[in-house]
Amino acid sequence: MKVFQTHQIREIDSITIQEEPIDSFQLMKRASRLFFERLITHLNQNEHIVILAGSGNNGGDALVIAKLLIQIRQNCTVYLVNPKNKLSNDCQSAHDELSSLCNIQTIQTAEEVALHSSDIVIDGLFGSGLNRPLEGIYAEIVERVNQSGCKVFSIDIPSGLFGEDNSSNCHDHIINATYTFTFQTPKPCFFFEENERHLGKWEVIDIHLHPLAIERTQTPFYLTEESEIAKMIRPRGKFSHKGTFGHALLISGSYGMMGASILATKAALRTGCGLVTAHIPQKGYEIMQISVPEAIVSLDKSEKHFTESPNLSKYNAIGIGPGLGTADETLNAFHRLLETNKRPMVIDADALNLLAKDLTWWDKIPHGSILTPHPKEFERISGEKTKGYNSWMKQIELSKQYKVVIVLKGAYSSISLPDGTLHINQTGNPGMATAGSGDVLTGIITSLLAQGYTSEESAILGVWLHGKAGDNAAEKRTEAGLIARDIIEELRIIKE
Repeated sequence: MKVFQTHQIREIDSITIQEEPIDSFQLMKRASRLFFERLITHLNQNEHIVILAGSGNNGGDALVIAKLLIQIRQNCTVYLVNPKNKLSNDCQSAHDELSSLCNIQTIQTAEEVALHSSDIVIDGLFGSGLNRPLEGIYAEIVERVNQSGCKVFSIDIPSGLFGEDNSSNCHDHIINATYTFTFQTPKPCFFFEENERHLGKWEVIDIHLHPLAIERTQTPFYLTEESEIAKMIRPRGKFSHKGTFGHALLISGSYGMMGASILATKAALRTGCGLVTAHIPQKGYEIMQISVPEAIVSLDKSEKHFTESPNLSKYNAIGIGPGLGTADETLNAFHRLLETNKRPMVIDADALNLLAKDLTWWDKIPHGSILTPHPKEFERISGEKTKGYNSWMKQIELSKQYKVVIVLKGAYSSISLPDGTLHINQTGNPGMATAGSGDVLTGIITSLLAQGYTSEESAILGVWLHGKAGDNAAEKRTEAGLIARDIIEELRIIKE
């Protein structure tokens, strides 16, 4: 699914109006009716509904929805916030249709809005085109709503929230919705932690914008869907053998951190790799042999940490980082690996921390490599403190500059590709915020890379499978009780 920037939504609306054809007010009414149909599944007949309408098209949506609610005899109070005494054309049309059915209270101060905690609020003050923080009466109404205890349903986007970057916004002047029903596609801002309290639970409502408009409009952002994942999965031939599915090398583990190596190795095997070799310090030998008998063990000359790479010629993919440690000898060995290895590899955990020690090493990373940082690691390797939309922009910049894939892990892990696109994952749950979960992901992605999937496929597919396994594990164990081993046990390579 394409995820569009807010200025593009207006372009798509215009193409729909032209190609369908349909006039803009009828398109507004269609979107509002679909919102209404979703809304009423959450309402009881005796609830009092307060509709807050602004003077633009989002306000027009609210007025159309008010008309539909009144027609089913819902108890409504409609407030129109219009301090400049000017409505958009479609909002004016919606106002004219509604005015014969009810009293629309045009207000000049926030105090005129009467709210009780049992009320339902329909938020239609501002849409996704907003580009400056709310102030004056609008900010005061937002504060009033947020303090009321009311259940709030936002139309398309919570009023006050910008569609992309909210780093300069005033979060106290943004509606805190209980539900957000957004039109056609989620907005980029929906995927960032700092906006969670404003969005509540959000759902996408398909308002049937013209397919040609969707197809024509280019965007760097894509939301990964299961149907796309199913198409990526390669069938396994009946006469396949272990050599068919690649040989992965995992350089991982150090004294006291062998668990990370075991988790990554098990995950690589469970994901379908034919052979997996774990290169580990000598003190991890018995632990690995007992814990993962299916793995091949390559021993470092050091007892406690990584100091040298084995001969790399027989491996189809290399993963490095889980439990590796950051000893000076390990730093030097990682540098030598970057100097000598030219094939794509998966770089995670302590390997990322080693990279952060000298950011000039970015130039040595083989093209097509996959880096899997969490937000703090991303700050270290990017050399910048970024969050939200700016992190996406930095991700894309680095992927294009160094021709690598970056997986920025989180509630909606984002995967930036060298072609400048960014793919948003929607599987997974908070229970996966547990020790070893990232090591499992490294094993999964390294396994797919060894099996011959492209770097882009390995990252997108690997992150999706990791999250899906976590969701399956949470159903059995609960989120709070989930541990990394549960994710491995629930790994399933879905069939097309």
